[in-house]
Amino acid sequence: MIPAALHHLTADGWLLFLTRLARLFAYGALATVLVLYLTGIGVSAAETGTLLTLTLLGDTAVSLWITTRADRAGRRRMLIAGAFLMAAAGATFALTRNVFALFVAGTVGVISPSGNEVGPFLSIEQAALSQVVPTAQRTEVFAWYTLTGAFATALGSLFAGGLVETLQKTGAGAIPSERAVLFLYAFLGLVLALLFSRLSPGTETSAAPRTRLGLGPSRGPVLKLSSLFALDAFGGGFVVQSFAAYWFHLRYGINAAALGGVFFGANLFAGISALLASRLAARLGLVRTMVFTHLPSNILLILVPLMPNLPLAIAMLLLRFSISQMDVPTRQSYTMAMVRPEERSAAAGVTGVARTLGAAIAPTFAGRLFAQPSLISLPFYIAGTCKIVYDLLLYRAASKLPRPEQ
Repeated sequence: MIPAALHHLTADGWLLFLTRLARLFAYGALATVLVLYLTGIGVSAAETGTLLTLTLLGDTAVSLWITTRADRAGRRRMLIAGAFLMAAAGATFALTRNVFALFVAGTVGVISPSGNEVGPFLSIEQAALSQVVPTAQRTEVFAWYTLTGAFATALGSLFAGGLVETLQKTGAGAIPSERAVLFLYAFLGLVLALLFSRLSPGTETSAAPRTRLGLGPSRGPVLKLSSLFALDAFGGGFVVQSFAAYWFHLRYGINAAALGGVFFGANLFAGISALLASRLAARLGLVRTMVFTHLPSNILLILVPLMPNLPLAIAMLLLRFSISQMDVPTRQSYTMAMVRPEERSAAAGVTGVARTLGAAIAPTFAGRLFAQPSLISLPFYIAGTCKIVYDLLLYRAASKLPRPEQ
């Protein structure tokens, strides 16, 4: 039974849901094994942190260049280019152990160490999706769009853990088994390129402003939101899924298969929570929904390493994920509502780049903390604190920004 909000989707809308599904499946699979794979082939924890930072910084540069030109050069064309960069990066990570080559591939290509969106895809898809759905249905459609991604990430995590376990049972070593996930990631990048090529001209716009960053009157509010989103992402960068999985491995000795199950549940809970966001937003408003759900989730994040045993730590993580993503569709809808249609790719791109840039800085510090056995839990405390500060600043700043679509 198709939800009422999705009845308004065009063929392009359904295709964008499909690309989201394929991409986040790849991201979830990769994030489950990435740090285990890199440390297994001889990359130290500190080098891994630096590599993840360069990966996210590279994604920032690529995303900024692509998204601020997408409305003028063609959204479909830019999405296809991003898909090829994703495929190339996955193949390079699978085929070489050379740290320098990995740094180059991570910087230039599109790699997701967190299981979350990176690269230019989300920003351009949001703009295209906003163009093909009615304004009144946008927040709810974004909620289902978020659920699709979370469900795909969960399936990817579960599949990666199961694939590694199955290959090891047939006699393959840990490294070859984890490398298979990287080849899968590269293959799905090529699948994405094919799917994006099927988008119609209806997803394009012809009125994009020819200004720096592709923004016109909305530049001030967008930059202000971007600075806040960067703070939130900086906190999250300390506990990206790859590092969270590594923490459970170090603290409790969990293997890849068990980690896949844990993060399958976590991402599934996160996706389901997004559906409640549109209903809460109708009652509370977009900003209040973002803040009032995000604050308690960050308190739960701080509590994860304080739990005395594995079951309680997993329970706290799952509880945190059950409300952690309710701000995502509301944040996306709020950003799209504040700008003109011809600025949407650029606005989503700039705010997305700010988030990626914030997230990119943190792994370098997190990697060094994970290299010290006595400090492996500190990233959780830093992440939770930064995110709580973000919530408070966002609530204060929202009262001074223009109201959406006014």
